[in-house]
Amino acid sequence: MDFSQIRTYPLKERENKVSCRSFARVPAKINDFSDLMEMIPSILAGRHFREIIEAISLAHQKNRIVIVTMGAHVIKTGLSPLIIEMMKRGIINAIALNGAGSIHDSEIALIGETSEDVARGIKDGNFGMAEETGAFINQAAAAAYQSDRGFGEVLGEKLAEAPYADLSILAQGRKLGIPVTVHLAFGSDIVHAHPKARGEELGKATFNDFRLFCGIVSKVEEGSVIMNIGSAVVLPTVIEKAIAITRNQGYPVRGFMGVTLDFIRHYRAGYNPVERARELGGKGYYLIGHHELMIPLLTAGILDCLAQSLKDDKG
Repeated sequence: MDFSQIRTYPLKERENKVSCRSFARVPAKINDFSDLMEMIPSILAGRHFREIIEAISLAHQKNRIVIVTMGAHVIKTGLSPLIIEMMKRGIINAIALNGAGSIHDSEIALIGETSEDVARGIKDGNFGMAEETGAFINQAAAAAYQSDRGFGEVLGEKLAEAPYADLSILAQGRKLGIPVTVHLAFGSDIVHAHPKARGEELGKATFNDFRLFCGIVSKVEEGSVIMNIGSAVVLPTVIEKAIAITRNQGYPVRGFMGVTLDFIRHYRAGYNPVERARELGGKGYYLIGHHELMIPLLTAGILDCLAQSLKDDKG
């Protein structure tokens, strides 16, 4: 082949994906988070990170619902204070936990500690057999069963006077009037092996919360955000079924942003809420990173974005 016949065109006429205008910038001095954000390039995940911050901030300003579904690792990595702060500021309007999330949150509230040594417990037969944890969770399920109330609501109420209630998402949700629902998968949690465990009570308690969660999802509209943090299967499938039910009932759940934050990429979490948001006229992003790094950055970014907007309004 004769390369001398290859056609070329001017570089300045080419359309490019990357511009130096999107590059990271080195501030002369870091005074606040806005300066730190300058160091994050507006390229790929950096651009997506900025869009997520802006979407959540705008949702808060325009009174659009922001729903967060969370796996237990968010609590186990010490991030409850950040989630609670966003609850207090009205940024997060509803939370859904899996069973493990409710267990770790309850243990933190009760004794300020959680997360046993599974390897050692498996060997000696004591894994998951702590009396107080199983008794507390199952008694709450019984109370929810008898009163036909939500599992998360009852847990939050019972944890309100716990020694570390200020660090409990369940307790603070109850205090602030923010719904925190609990979604179980039978056999997946340590408390299902407790002598006080009753399938009918746990089943009705979590089913009540699923119905409540569907009611919450019915409020999702253009500008809302559904964010899944650290749940690979259970909560993404709960999101999927809740969207199906609400749309079946005629609610126009569409135009929202769906976000998943996790350590690695998962199949179900990639569809719900990320791909599902795209299918329904919104945007979807999947960011990968350690919770203990990503959530502080995200929280700081949202708080800074809202603070800057307040300055602009006053200015």
